[in-house]
Amino acid sequence: MPRAVYLLALGIFAMVTSEFVVAGLMPQMADGLDATIPEIGYLITAFAAAMAFGGPFLTVALLKMRQKSALMVLFGIFLAGNVLAALAPDYRTMLVARVITGIASQAFFGVSISLCAQLTRPEVRGRAIAVALNGLMLGTLLGLPLSTVIGEHLGWRAAFWAITALTVLAALATLIGVPRVERADDGGGNLRQELGAFRNPRLWLTLTTSTFVIGATFSAFSYLNPILTEITGFSTGTVPLLLIAYGAATVIGNTIVGRFADKHAVPVLLIGLLLNLAFLAGFAVLAQLSVPAVALMMGIGLVGVTMNPALMTRVQRTGNARPLVNTVHTSFITLGIIIATSVGGPAIDTFGLRAPLWIGAALAALGLVTLLPDLKRLREGRTSHATREVEAQDTPSPKESARV
Repeated sequence: MPRAVYLLALGIFAMVTSEFVVAGLMPQMADGLDATIPEIGYLITAFAAAMAFGGPFLTVALLKMRQKSALMVLFGIFLAGNVLAALAPDYRTMLVARVITGIASQAFFGVSISLCAQLTRPEVRGRAIAVALNGLMLGTLLGLPLSTVIGEHLGWRAAFWAITALTVLAALATLIGVPRVERADDGGGNLRQELGAFRNPRLWLTLTTSTFVIGATFSAFSYLNPILTEITGFSTGTVPLLLIAYGAATVIGNTIVGRFADKHAVPVLLIGLLLNLAFLAGFAVLAQLSVPAVALMMGIGLVGVTMNPALMTRVQRTGNARPLVNTVHTSFITLGIIIATSVGGPAIDTFGLRAPLWIGAALAALGLVTLLPDLKRLREGRTSHATREVEAQDTPSPKESARV
């Protein structure tokens, strides 16, 4: 695996840590910015919305650039937004900073995945994507708890300064260790040809699958803390340890999925969605029992967001591996997070804390529906292949024909 892929993972790790940092420092940021907890929560929504709707436009603006140069520009924009967040004197300034960093991180994600495709052979692209996406998994496993600890002991601004330092490190590593790759002469950089991929209806269905897969997972992940404390009965001090275990499960699952994504993307998604549906429904029913609840939570970690390598491989094969398709894909992934969090909150008010788990199960079921056309094509392909083999066996060889 090229060293550059690991360096791209470092950049993704820095940006995912920035995405999650607000969730761990809500009380401190509310006090520091003279805001309410719900208002601080809107900073998470603003980041996600900026990613989903702003990232593709920034990617379009950078299409003419070589991808390494585009990454350095995105590092600069993200760094400016993160410094603004660290210095923010009031809530409005922080909101602007979150929008800037959200847009930059989404475009960075798309360009990085596209660069992974260019740096590796087609038969190992799924594994390369999984390596790069370990930056995302490690952001959950390490970035969130570490930034929370820094914020609790040194103040919330120190957490943003730590992310700034990490971003500078990732940018320097990318500048030194990632090679310059010439744009392929296949229309990359031409907006009209980049947009041409979206005329394929199959691509839109494939993108929708990603929305449902990630939405199903985040319906549970977004509310794990209150579910584990108020229903399962764990102490607030135990929950961070359980979340670290959940993050470790995502790293393991991501690595496993990456091994199979290149050759078996659709079967992997089918198995993953079926298991996630079972884990989410089981968690909803058994959340009051500590051992089953933890086991089912770990199961969600293994087969939830870890489907990303298979999702991205499927999208690239249906559309292409260029930056715009990858960025729009990550926008559809982010849309799943927005749906999960926006629907989950009101559902809790009406039906209780188990509601997000049932919503997640419903989204997983919808994801299975979007797989049906590909499963049908896969089955028809196997049937026609088997038919050709039978016909080949029944057809006499030239020597046999001569004997007859």
